[in-house]
Amino acid sequence: MSTLICGSIAFDSIMVFKGRFKEHILPEQVHILNVAFLVPQLRREYGGTAGNIAYSLKLLGGDPLPMATVGSDAAAYLHRFGDLGIDRAHLREVPDSYTAQAFITTDLDDNQITAFHPGAMSLSHLNEVPADGSIRLGIVAPDGREGMLAHAAQFAAHGIPFIFDPGQGLPMFDAAELGTFLAQATYAVLNDYEAQLVIEKTAKPIDELAQKVGALIVTRGGKGSDIFVGGRVLHIPVAQTRRIVDPTGCGDAYRAGLLYGLAKGMDWETTGRLASVMGALKIEHSGAQNHCASRDEIADRFSESFGFRPW
Repeated sequence: MSTLICGSIAFDSIMVFKGRFKEHILPEQVHILNVAFLVPQLRREYGGTAGNIAYSLKLLGGDPLPMATVGSDAAAYLHRFGDLGIDRAHLREVPDSYTAQAFITTDLDDNQITAFHPGAMSLSHLNEVPADGSIRLGIVAPDGREGMLAHAAQFAAHGIPFIFDPGQGLPMFDAAELGTFLAQATYAVLNDYEAQLVIEKTAKPIDELAQKVGALIVTRGGKGSDIFVGGRVLHIPVAQTRRIVDPTGCGDAYRAGLLYGLAKGMDWETTGRLASVMGALKIEHSGAQNHCASRDEIADRFSESFGFRPW
């Protein structure tokens, strides 16, 4: 089953400052702030919600179709997708633009200063969800505002089940727009902070929000996740991790597990646990697309945590 992943493609430039921001940023002088940090460590990672989800879904043996807009600097990313066997048919290059990118500087206290350039992502609405029957499942992940609104409406109009995943794009939408997203979506996934923000914006309790979709998934980091479905709340425990290295992209890996379980018709208990395993695999590696495991290895990790195999 082909899964259309509407979201961003981005580069993440991650720098480490071997000091502490607080020693260089003086509160009484912020009105004339002018600082520079020497960052001897720099790495460039492949990122973006569509790229991250597609990567993990491919590890599972799924058929991801990332749909995103990229700039003229995306050749290396597109080549990588080709090497991974990820379909690039729905990736549109926007001439005279840059691919979305984040510049992240972290200090010794794990404080971060981030600059984000949306670039071609702002034109994601140029892409359209196919109406030819080739897509059986989808997700609207964080992307350009107009693109997220358009793609959710197109999924709904074409009768294609999809997950609404607002993520860091949540502040862009008001209560009415969030209500429309939930009315259109088949499923929704939020982390616990996002869930609280939606509750405050819509003035509706979580149980009432859950009734608007077939299932509402709320992730809670190290406390696992809750799936509100059929008037019940299923608590999904975390999978075992061998080390904790970097949480970047864990949510996207979790969402890949959800999409795979839905595509394969797994029950929610198994789907949620598979999503948890994918998040655990990701957190053991730096960057959002550097974890690697075969389907057998994923099944083994699942069995280690939950006592049975998913396939």
